[in-house]
Amino acid sequence: MSFVEYGDTIKDGDTAIVFLGHESMFPVKVQHGTVTQTKYGVIRHSTDLIGKKYGSKVTCSKGGWVFILHPTPELWTMNLPHRTQILYSTDISIITMMLELKPGSIVCESGTGSGSLSHAIIRTVAPTGHLYTVEFHQQRAEKAREEFREHGVEHLVTVTNQDVCKNGFGVSNIADAVFLDIPSPWEAIGHAKSALKAEGGRICSFSPCIEQVQRTCLAMEEYGFTEINTLEILLRVYNVRTISLQIPDLGRAAESNSSTGFDSSSPSNQGSLCTNLQQGTVQFKSGVPLREMVGHTGYLTFATKS
Repeated sequence: MSFVEYGDTIKDGDTAIVFLGHESMFPVKVQHGTVTQTKYGVIRHSTDLIGKKYGSKVTCSKGGWVFILHPTPELWTMNLPHRTQILYSTDISIITMMLELKPGSIVCESGTGSGSLSHAIIRTVAPTGHLYTVEFHQQRAEKAREEFREHGVEHLVTVTNQDVCKNGFGVSNIADAVFLDIPSPWEAIGHAKSALKAEGGRICSFSPCIEQVQRTCLAMEEYGFTEINTLEILLRVYNVRTISLQIPDLGRAAESNSSTGFDSSSPSNQGSLCTNLQQGTVQFKSGVPLREMVGHTGYLTFATKS
């Protein structure tokens, strides 16, 4: 099993996604002799998972069923254990596009955090690219190494435990792109410039506060970066619903009544007319925005090394 290569069959040691519904799923490490509890009953790894195909429908001990999905960076972002705040697919998609990442790209990242963006970058630059990711916190760095090894991508990533603001990324003049998600990114702009290739490399900084963005932009200008711009990505989700609306009376009913001798002024006829109007409804599909939406996550500042 690898997050960058699809496998048909579930094997011992794989990481799989147990899908109970669109709003309910979780990752599980497949191990011989292990069981996993769900609200639909027990899943026995030896008999229910190992040897089955990914995407299979598995019946649990209580008679309910789940699907077992092959892991992807998108599914991992939705289900990973949070060690820090993470980036989600909305920001990740614009980052990978604006940094112009592709297979073979060399990328430097700080900090690694929970590895949400890291997995997406690795999948994008595979099979010949490489990610150099720096994490200040030792335990988080060790956990990230362990996860990359379990997910079959350790050959595509190098994890370093150090302070990027003081010690940099450990590489020079080879990176096609640099991503910063740290409290004081302006202190690492010089190291980012040193890590980037001689000309044309791209940099992105993620910051939740506009004051951080201001200081970062000043530092980028000081180090000669060009094409500096800041984006804020807001996601608005629409639900498709069936809506019933009354057919408007545009005068045709009155004309029809007059031609048939229908007296709308009569009390008995007025009741009949109201009943007909209430029954004259039409159903159609409509996109309705959610009453609550995810608001501000952070500002994305991009620039180019000139």
